[in-house]
Amino acid sequence: MGGRLGLRSAIAHPIQGLIKYHGLKDRRLRLPYHDSISVCTAPLYTHTTFRFTSGQTGVSVDERRLSGHELERVDAVVAAVKKMARIKENYRVVSKNSFPSNIGLGASSSGFAALAVAASLEAGLSLTRRELSTIARLGAGSASRSLTGFFSQWRRGHDHPSSYSQVLGKEPDMGMVVALIPAYKRTEDVHEDVKSSPFFQARNKYVPHAIREMKRAIGEKDISKIGRLAELDSLMIHVIAMTGKKEMILWKPETLKIFAEVKHMREEGIEAFFSVDTGATVYINTYKENMSTVDKRIRELGIETIVCNVGGGARETREHLMR
Repeated sequence: MGGRLGLRSAIAHPIQGLIKYHGLKDRRLRLPYHDSISVCTAPLYTHTTFRFTSGQTGVSVDERRLSGHELERVDAVVAAVKKMARIKENYRVVSKNSFPSNIGLGASSSGFAALAVAASLEAGLSLTRRELSTIARLGAGSASRSLTGFFSQWRRGHDHPSSYSQVLGKEPDMGMVVALIPAYKRTEDVHEDVKSSPFFQARNKYVPHAIREMKRAIGEKDISKIGRLAELDSLMIHVIAMTGKKEMILWKPETLKIFAEVKHMREEGIEAFFSVDTGATVYINTYKENMSTVDKRIRELGIETIVCNVGGGARETREHLMR
């Protein structure tokens, strides 16, 4: 039965980019220049409740009402659902994150993944994971991978239906220590500036090789190789950000302190590898048995941490955030 008689809610985990996407060749459809691979980070999650309404459209995230470009991104996702279901009503969204947003933890990935699930259910649609990932992508590219969860690959595609995400595997059981470094940034700015870097084309040529190697590492459950590839990829995308027209230096002094500490741990035989998405916050990827040691070492630097594990895909929940 159609979902317009009630509420539907969903939760989704944010992602850490392993082979990251960088830049959009089609901003309207949010089509990337190349494939990318990520891993979902639990227990972090976004919880979203959606309903259609005869009243005014309203979207609230962490008790903050959205407007302007932020609201347009939400509307892009909902418009796709409404078109498929032939619905014209306005809508309401209430969403909350279990973690700080806008500091490089991928809140947009989990937010739009949860929205795609909740809105499609409320519209009475029965969609495949692949179809849902294309809808989530219209809000944020990384949301396509948050939708499918675990270790996922987002295929760049050439049009709306061909740019989708798929699960590569639910293993290995990798540990992740997240070092939280507050630093406001707008990811959209980073993606818009990539083509102005002299290193952008070189990275595009490298990525297909990196994708093959990362898929092999995931298939072989080789956490060390996953970590090394993600670390190198992080350095590459930040070089591009630094050398673009806007010369965006997104790291903070604490970011560099963590890099140095991770390298010290490796010298001591503790296999740990850093990874940074578009921000200053650092993920340290390691084996589960090393997590307590890594967490302790980062906290000793005076930096707050969150310990994470591999999370699953976006899914419905019966708990609602509005009545």
